Amino acid sequence: MDSIRLPGKILSLLDGTNTSLSYTINQLRECKSLDKIVIATTTNAEDDIIENFTKKNKIDVFRGDSDDVLSRYYHCAKHYSLSSILRVTGDCPLIDPIIVEKGISIFLKNTYDYVTNTFPRTFPDGNEIEIFSFSSLQSAYENAILPSEREHVTPYFRNKKENFGIFNFTNKEDISYLRWTLDYDVDLKLIKIIISKINTRPIHMSDILELFKNEPNLKKINQNHKPNEGYMKSLKNDEEFIRNQKN
Repeated sequence: MDSIRLPGKILSLLDGTNTSLSYTINQLRECKSLDKIVIATTTNAEDDIIENFTKKNKIDVFRGDSDDVLSRYYHCAKHYSLSSILRVTGDCPLIDPIIVEKGISIFLKNTYDYVTNTFPRTFPDGNEIEIFSFSSLQSAYENAILPSEREHVTPYFRNKKENFGIFNFTNKEDISYLRWTLDYDVDLKLIKIIISKINTRPIHMSDILELFKNEPNLKKINQNHKPNEGYMKSLKNDEEFIRNQKN
């Protein structure tokens, strides 16, 4: 709830009734391969409202460290005895269940430690998924040192890619310049418009692309923001951390 760029964003109403978090959950509920959905929020008092939301909607919840998100994920997975984890961030109300199922299928049919569509990105921002084994998560939890590795959960896998079996699946066309993630007020404006103009549920990436084809000006609403802005900031914190370690 204390998002710097858009405070309270995950409980923003997107259609007058349903919150952004509700949309994320309902999109994921279309994924038949998922056994459980858990909201992994913080122990901060401002996130009590999220726990209340989960109780009202009968969703599992876990509360952990606000800054060390890797720790939060590890203890959440351990608490629920999860052998594999799908990570979807709370700012993806239009996450496409088809993309999620594709990633899960790849993970289950192979012996990869980490399957993602973010390394590199080819899907629109707001469709990021990451799937990893508990053993890999534990390895990251026990060994990750950099601030970016603790805050963003999975950079350790990519930084130490020689230690993990990694697979990145891609879209047939690189459209990563598009975004319908929820970080800024202009993102909120666009997502509300998308939801108002698409009547089918769940909403798929193909539905949004068709809408953009018919109304190309829509994608200009939030075009000034780039993916990974939060992660880029974390990398700067890494530089300061490394300097302090040397000192």
